[in-house]
Amino acid sequence: MANLRDRLKRIQEIKKIDVKTDSQAAAAVGYTGESNEAFFPGWKLCAGSLDEKNGCKVLKREVTVRSPFNFNKKIPPALKVLVSDLAGGDIPGYNDFLFFDLETTGLSGGAGTVAFLAAFGRTEKNSLRITQYLLLDYSGENDFLENALLEFNNEKKIIVTYNGKSFDSQILKTRCLMNRFKPPVYRHVDLLHPCRRLWKNIIHDCGQASIETKIIGIDRSDDIPGSLAPDIWFEFLKTGNTERLSGICDHNIRDISGLASILASVISIAENPFTDKYSFDIERIALFWRAFLRREKDNPVYRDLQVTGNNLLCYAAKKNHPRAVYVYAYDQMKSKNYFESLKFVRKGLELFDEESIWRRKLIRRKEYLEKKINKG
Repeated sequence: MANLRDRLKRIQEIKKIDVKTDSQAAAAVGYTGESNEAFFPGWKLCAGSLDEKNGCKVLKREVTVRSPFNFNKKIPPALKVLVSDLAGGDIPGYNDFLFFDLETTGLSGGAGTVAFLAAFGRTEKNSLRITQYLLLDYSGENDFLENALLEFNNEKKIIVTYNGKSFDSQILKTRCLMNRFKPPVYRHVDLLHPCRRLWKNIIHDCGQASIETKIIGIDRSDDIPGSLAPDIWFEFLKTGNTERLSGICDHNIRDISGLASILASVISIAENPFTDKYSFDIERIALFWRAFLRREKDNPVYRDLQVTGNNLLCYAAKKNHPRAVYVYAYDQMKSKNYFESLKFVRKGLELFDEESIWRRKLIRRKEYLEKKINKG
């Protein structure tokens, strides 16, 4: 908080050198009475965000990009397994998702961190329509929040973020409370957690940009890093230069588009977990799938996913993933498929180290299975 205070003080001192009237300040950010095309092409003034006292404070624009979803296919029930935030409700449709992302004045969630850019993406036919709200000065935060909160009005929407449970939603809640707004309540899907399960053991860094570039193959080489957003907004407050701020707004658009692409990839894996289109941690997903179904064993909704789960675990075991081999052999033993279980117990003995506790357990299991087979 002290850091932010010092920074603002320096900015205010610099601004004293060339103090502008409110009308001049509005002109400096491009407001001409009708639009902001001169300084912010494509942006419009938000209703109620200009007055003689405060000038122009909040802008809005809408951008349409290509949707990554295949609307000819329904969302598979198995998405509830991979994205556990969806468990317990109905299977959503593509139009139920609202993608949400903030750019802020800091990378922590403290009370001094302010959101200056909000983006919302929704599917419309074969397109993704993205609405953005841009805060031009601190005094407009009330109008900024009022406009952004209107996007949450549809109770049926499922908010989709990346690390939003820890960051974006907390920032939004804090700013609402500090400005005496009621924080929105919504069903929230955070894609960070399924992405970690799918890809952490493959690429280690599970930041959104890493998933987009290393897994999906999206080119973001010419993009401005989101970590620069705070400095760029402060630079805008200090100088009025809009060029780099416009770059961050475009970065924000790409974050929303990338968020939708990540969800589309997870849907594709849920539809066919044996696909070779995406490389992912097959062992971890097979074990997570099994654990999910064991928790939901009395829920008839997930009964059809049992076969896929068993086949996925068998597939991972045949690929010589040690934990999958161990668990698959155990499941086969419990199902009294002793020959099948013994085959994978022997495979496991080749995979685990001599001193491994798992190997000692497998030795005892091998003796048990051989006795059962001999008796049989």
